[in-house]
Amino acid sequence: MSEANKAVVRRLVEEVVNRGDLRLLPTLVAADYVGHELIGNHYGPDGVRIDVSAYRAAFPDLEASLEDLLAGGDRVARRFTLRGRHLGPFLGIPATGRQVNVRGIGIDRLEAGKLAESWVNVDLLGLVRQLGAERIPGRDNGSW
Repeated sequence: MSEANKAVVRRLVEEVVNRGDLRLLPTLVAADYVGHELIGNHYGPDGVRIDVSAYRAAFPDLEASLEDLLAGGDRVARRFTLRGRHLGPFLGIPATGRQVNVRGIGIDRLEAGKLAESWVNVDLLGLVRQLGAERIPGRDNGSW
C-alpha cells in the first residue's frame, strides 16, 4: 500500500503540478478531499485545481522536484523544491520576471488510492522575498 500511495503523490507532482494536466485530478483526489493550507483550506479536486492553476499562472514554467518521498500506512510525506520564473501576478505581487527557488513539505493521507487530506507548508515568506517584497501586499501587519 505504501508504494501505491507514493505513486499517487508522485503522479500528482509530476503530471498535475509540473505538466499542468488538471484532467487527472478526479482520478488522484477524492471528492471529499481537504487541503489544509496556510492561506485557508481547499476542498475536493477543484480546490487542488485552484491552487495549481494559481501557481502555474504566476510561474508558467513551474517545476516541483521531489527531494524525499516517504510512506507508512495511509500517509505519504514529501519534501519538495519549487522552481520557476515569476511571469504573472501572485499573492498580489505583479510579475517580476525573477527566478524563484522555494522549499516545502507536505503530508498526504490517502484513502482508496486517492488523496483524502493534505497538510502542505511552502516557504511563502521566502518566496515573496525572492520576488522583492517583505510581506504579502494588502497585509499591513505582515502576519501570515
